Amino acid sequence: MSLINTEVKPFKATAYHNGKFIDVTEADLQGKWSVFFFYPADFTFVCPTELGDLADNYAEFQKLGVEIYAVSTDTHFTHKAWHDSSETIKKLQFPMVGDPTLAISRNFEVLIEEAGLAERGTFVVDPQGKIQIIELNAGNIGRDANELLRKIKAAQYVASHPGEVCPAKWKEGEGTLKPSLDLVGKI
Repeated sequence: MSLINTEVKPFKATAYHNGKFIDVTEADLQGKWSVFFFYPADFTFVCPTELGDLADNYAEFQKLGVEIYAVSTDTHFTHKAWHDSSETIKKLQFPMVGDPTLAISRNFEVLIEEAGLAERGTFVVDPQGKIQIIELNAGNIGRDANELLRKIKAAQYVASHPGEVCPAKWKEGEGTLKPSLDLVGKI
């Protein structure tokens, strides 16, 4: 079953964020757009390139009113150690959520049970706490923050413009479509 348009299940976790340990729950998602960015593990190879890309584009996410939650099955203590030892990870200004109980990874259906690690999964959650976008990549394929930004802009656009849809490769400011009987077979 797809998780699209389902509500994020209740959770409570500890995150490392801006030099502190903080609690994060599903209640923190209400009223704003959020990204859950699952990655396999700290101190790895593809993961820091992805997180660094998000960090380099974080101001753009913030302009859109989006908070990013980086999630792995590591503890919040491991997140702090990685943050303190990696120049790339030091750039992160968004919460790094620890999921050592594997509950959040299970809730989002990205847990690799036999490994105790999360798949490379991205979930965009709307202000009502519903999942609007899902992207899953094989462990050896990194994601692109600019493509994620484009998708979020499309999701925000259609959320605020009922009856319109964004076509393939849509970019902010470009035309959209208004599905109707008159469009059938004409695209």
